[in-house]
Amino acid sequence: MFRLDNKVAAITGGGSGIGRAVAKIFAKQGAVVHIIDLSQDAADSVLAEIEAEGGKGFTHQCDVSKQQQVQDRFATIEVLDILVNNAGIAHVGTAENTTEEDFDRVYSVNVKGMYNCLHAALPIMKKNGGGSITSLSSIAAVVGIADRFAYSMSKGAVHAMSLSVARDFLSFNIRSNTISPARVHTPFVDGFIAKNYPGKEKEVFEKLSKSQPIGRMGTVEEIASLILYLSSDEASFITGNDYSIDGGFIKLNN
Repeated sequence: MFRLDNKVAAITGGGSGIGRAVAKIFAKQGAVVHIIDLSQDAADSVLAEIEAEGGKGFTHQCDVSKQQQVQDRFATIEVLDILVNNAGIAHVGTAENTTEEDFDRVYSVNVKGMYNCLHAALPIMKKNGGGSITSLSSIAAVVGIADRFAYSMSKGAVHAMSLSVARDFLSFNIRSNTISPARVHTPFVDGFIAKNYPGKEKEVFEKLSKSQPIGRMGTVEEIASLILYLSSDEASFITGNDYSIDGGFIKLNN
């Protein structure tokens, strides 16, 4: 089950963290993967791992916030069955202390970046007779999280855009869903904690881990497995939905 043989997938932010795990499991399940990342070196590193395990893929250096770059990269992908909108950045701040520059930066990557990839990918999927899109939202889209004003805004927009695509492209056999993780342990999280909470890394990590009722952060492999399912033919009856993968955060934190 959940094989992706003869399918072509594009994963944004595929050079690290969740995107890396998605690219690897997709390739393992038979897909040809296009790893799209701001860092060419990171993308190449993931592709080397995939090829060492017998998988196939390509890499594309791209800033998803730049529409022409996105259009140019997707123009080289003639067939596209699966798109995973994973590229994103975080920000700490409230509506009062978030600067315009920071707000615009989060918007340009998390919101405009997703739009740019949808704008480029949808015509290819229509031409090829359909496809599956999974976009990374967050529990922050539906619950209040302290000091995450701009990030929460962006993930709410991801959820809304995905639902709109599901409605507008239903007749083209294109499915669109989101997943909403709680905290997931990635190198990004470690760097984020080190940057924003210097000297308190261990304390903050424990606090963030225990904010999930299950008592830990998620793993990138757990997130990638859900994305694999939603991208597979076994999920062909699923569109317009959001799936929380949160260790009980939304329902049990009361």
